[in-house]
Amino acid sequence: MLDKTKGAVTASDLIARAQALVPVLASRAAEAEKLRRCPDATVADYVSNGLLRVCQPKAYGGYEFGYDVLCAIIQTLAHGCASQAWTYMVLADNPLKLATFSKDAQDEVWGEDDTQRIGVAVSAVGKAKRVEGGIVWSGKHGFSSGIDHVHWLICGGFIDEADGGKTGCMALIPKTDVTVVDDWNVVGLAGTGSKSFVVDGAFVPAHRYILKKDYDAGTTPGAEIHDYPVFRMPRGGVSAASYTAVALGSAQALLQSFYDYTAPRKSRGKSVADQPGTQMLIGLASAEIEAADRMYMGALRETMDVLERGEKVSREQQVQGKRNCCYAAQIAMQAASKLFNSAGGRALFLENAMQRQFRDCFAASAHHSLSWDSASMEYGKFQLEAHGD
Repeated sequence: MLDKTKGAVTASDLIARAQALVPVLASRAAEAEKLRRCPDATVADYVSNGLLRVCQPKAYGGYEFGYDVLCAIIQTLAHGCASQAWTYMVLADNPLKLATFSKDAQDEVWGEDDTQRIGVAVSAVGKAKRVEGGIVWSGKHGFSSGIDHVHWLICGGFIDEADGGKTGCMALIPKTDVTVVDDWNVVGLAGTGSKSFVVDGAFVPAHRYILKKDYDAGTTPGAEIHDYPVFRMPRGGVSAASYTAVALGSAQALLQSFYDYTAPRKSRGKSVADQPGTQMLIGLASAEIEAADRMYMGALRETMDVLERGEKVSREQQVQGKRNCCYAAQIAMQAASKLFNSAGGRALFLENAMQRQFRDCFAASAHHSLSWDSASMEYGKFQLEAHGD
């Protein structure tokens, strides 16, 4: 799948461009943490290299590559800086979310400028009421990564119906209609700028909101517009791979830093690299990281193959894909912990990249989409019900 071509651009081209940015992102990692958001220069690099177009619809200048390509780019960028890779993840993935909206909504965002960027806050905390021509939306939304670099926001919430019921929906709102709350002060992924924002009575016309049940079922207005396989990928299953990509890329970066740091290291006059325990640690941690890589990416590529054949992703494939993504993040986190614990006191200093790579790996693995308890329980429940008939 990674060898496919979109016009003059191949997936390999985009991954190579991401690889070239790794040392650039590494040089800006401390700046990102200080700013508590992704540097403007990094987003400009993403735009100039065409990286944000990876999953964007061709009708609006995109490449329509698969989710496996997106995750390969994310994982590569995380070798340089997980926070900047995370920001890339949301900015490059969110065009898929916008593509589920009506053509009028997509034209409004991309019709005159197909570089317009979208942020999200999908947790259903917004409240809306119906008015003539649309809805009026209010609410405080959190964890909107990369919000400093977007022009529009997709918000999750409910419409309060006249009969007392609630209808889940997602609204598309211009950033000019929101107030950003600078509250992102965290221990990991500090440079993602995942701030909150407040919407206070913004009017949302009918073409700029979709129902959550249609989003989950793949029956939104956008489903009739774009037919490339990546637009038919169900959410809630293997789509967790994008978060795994950041966690795994951080663990891979930490492993490389551990090699460079440990090879010449001496402790009380003795070579640390000559100690059997150190050698065994590297063997185990590297195996865990490689296993995590193969596990999540294998499930992701299998899902994309199903979609490429025009088939529907089964429920079993969804719960298995989610299980693999979550477990891969767990394995990566375990490997990162082993490596950091073995690195000694000098790894604690802020100028040592390992402490940031360790914090970022744990922060990425803690995302609710990567909850191992939920994923393992869901998979186990499915299998027991399937075998109980």
